[in-house]
Amino acid sequence: MLSRLSIRDIVLIEKLDIDFASGLSVLTGETGAGKSILLDSLSLALGARGDASLVRHGATQGQVTAVFDVPRNHPARQILTDNALDDDGDIILRRVQTADGRTRVFVNDQPSSVTLMRDIGRALVEIHGQHDDRALVDAGAHRDVLDSFGGHLGVVRACAEAWRRWRDSEQELSRHRARVEAAAREADYLRAAVAELSQLDPQPGEEAELAEVRTAMMRAEKIAGEIQDAQDVLSGSNSPLPQLSSLLRRLQRKAAEVPGLLDDVVTSLDEAMLSLDAAQSGVDAALRATEYDPKRLEKAEERLFALRAASRKHNVQVDDLARLRDTMAADLTDLDAGEERLQILVKQAAATRDAYDSVAAHLSELRKATAVGLRNAVMAELPALKLERAEFIVEMGTEPDNRQAEGIDLIEFWVRTNPGTKPGPMMKIASGGELSRFLLALKVALADRGSAPTLVFDEIDTGVGGAVADAIGQRLSRLSNKVQVLSVTHAPQVAARASTHFLIAKSGSAEQVSTSIREMDWTARQEEIARMLAGATITEEARAAAERLLRENAEAVS
Repeated sequence: MLSRLSIRDIVLIEKLDIDFASGLSVLTGETGAGKSILLDSLSLALGARGDASLVRHGATQGQVTAVFDVPRNHPARQILTDNALDDDGDIILRRVQTADGRTRVFVNDQPSSVTLMRDIGRALVEIHGQHDDRALVDAGAHRDVLDSFGGHLGVVRACAEAWRRWRDSEQELSRHRARVEAAAREADYLRAAVAELSQLDPQPGEEAELAEVRTAMMRAEKIAGEIQDAQDVLSGSNSPLPQLSSLLRRLQRKAAEVPGLLDDVVTSLDEAMLSLDAAQSGVDAALRATEYDPKRLEKAEERLFALRAASRKHNVQVDDLARLRDTMAADLTDLDAGEERLQILVKQAAATRDAYDSVAAHLSELRKATAVGLRNAVMAELPALKLERAEFIVEMGTEPDNRQAEGIDLIEFWVRTNPGTKPGPMMKIASGGELSRFLLALKVALADRGSAPTLVFDEIDTGVGGAVADAIGQRLSRLSNKVQVLSVTHAPQVAARASTHFLIAKSGSAEQVSTSIREMDWTARQEEIARMLAGATITEEARAAAERLLRENAEAVS
């Protein structure tokens, strides 16, 4: 339930903190006192659309904080868990609206989104009024309302699961059929391509390896000629080594005859011969290292060019040719085994469709029976609400071929306000006052079945009085035994039945006006109800009537 509402700088409200209790709480006050501002503030904390005009004049921002005390198994806590938000203790929704139009959202003091705040708010509070476009007025929710009333949500979940299995089967069948049809159209091409690539047998990394070998062999071919020329100079017929060797021997003999004269020359020639011998050995070694097989180069080039030609032909990288071959081979396998697999999938899809149809038909029958029960429950409430000539109708259309996760039924609440008139959707047919009473009758029927823990009724007693207002008060009181009820009312019969009564008032000067709220004791309640009965001038008769209303309702409760 809503345990506390704190408002700062919203329209006429400067600072307001309200603690709410369980049961029926009513909010009364003169027209223009600010009751609508209070509900607008609550709606803001529940994810309603923000607006800069909501910020109090002169303030830079306004803020609303709503605190909810709900049990551990409430659906709102699952929403928190699904969004990785803290769900220990109270649920706190805080909305900050700035004067420049921006808005910030916090859920349990963690930054969040308006969408998430709205989802949580819908699970916590339902607001009903003559012109409300949510809750029971929303035809899209009527099927869920009927299922909650019937208590067959387990069958609803089973229907949704059967629908998912059927859709998965249909999608798998569709994908496989598309593959088989595509493979059949390309069968000849696939077979030729697989044969070609299988013969080529490309290997991952092969292109880089062949390119490296080819480059190395071409580089060796280029420098081999220069090395051969060096070898011819050092070892060929014109090599200077034999002449130098002969010269060295002759000089060595002469050096002995004239000691000291040719020693340096002989030493230099000897060292030169040693260096030339070393150079000759190095050239021979280099020549051997650059030896290559022209046939090997030719084969490497042929292989490399063949791989690259296949790459261009199939518009893939060379390293992806092997994967392409395997994919094409798999497509051929699908084609070869496709018809058999296709028939299996066709049977699976048919079986899951039949299973869904069975569950959906069972759910449809449950809904038909539940529709009768809900109609009777609502109809039982209408006479006391002065709608004894009206009729509540659960309009149900069943379309077996329109398979949806929610079933095959279209549900909408219709009404007929007078005998002989044409029935139609509740929102279109009922007037403002009638709609409010239809909604109240519905909520009484649904009080302990899928209702939010807090219900807010915004002036649903407008335009009625006397016995009808008293009947509305009775039903709000009955509802408050199941859920928390907040009601903005102008009816003294409703106000007298409250367990908590708040007075909303406006005070201040012509330049600065503010709205305040306070919980009233017995004496203050008597005076306020007397005002509601008598109008501007409160008489002793009005006070006596107010006291009688309060005592009668106190005795009824006890």
